[in-house]
Amino acid sequence: MTAAVLSPASTPNAPLSHRTGKDFVNLAAIPWTPWVMDGTHFKLLAINELSGGFSMLLKVEPGVQAPVHGHLGSAEAYLVEGGFYYEEDDPGYAGDYTYERGGSVHQPVSPQGCVMFAVTHGPLAGCNPDGSVSAVVDCRLMLQLAQANAAADHVVQLVSGR
Repeated sequence: MTAAVLSPASTPNAPLSHRTGKDFVNLAAIPWTPWVMDGTHFKLLAINELSGGFSMLLKVEPGVQAPVHGHLGSAEAYLVEGGFYYEEDDPGYAGDYTYERGGSVHQPVSPQGCVMFAVTHGPLAGCNPDGSVSAVVDCRLMLQLAQANAAADHVVQLVSGR
């Protein structure tokens, strides 16, 4: 297989994608929406109804320890500010990236608070002490929360059947 370089001259009649909204969003203009646990807020960026996943900016107040939860799909996060850890001997800080495998169960802690860009490739499941599921956080719940806070007009939506 040979790699090719695309240039405007090599694709003079190629159709362009249909634009359905603005390409860039000023996130400073989007209000923070309270999330599903005390001390956390989010700005929803996109949802994927095919996987149940979503992307967001997540802000965690200092001292927050999340409830035990599992990932039904993988998740990725890039720390913009602050930090958090799953195990004290392996903390992540601003500029760090983490990949959480689907099926992972953990309880992150953020002593100093943080802001992260996060992408989930499936829903999250809150866990009871006995391991049973207490709640499911998927793209539809995230969209409902953002809409209730008038913070969803910009959200990119990949919806089944469209």
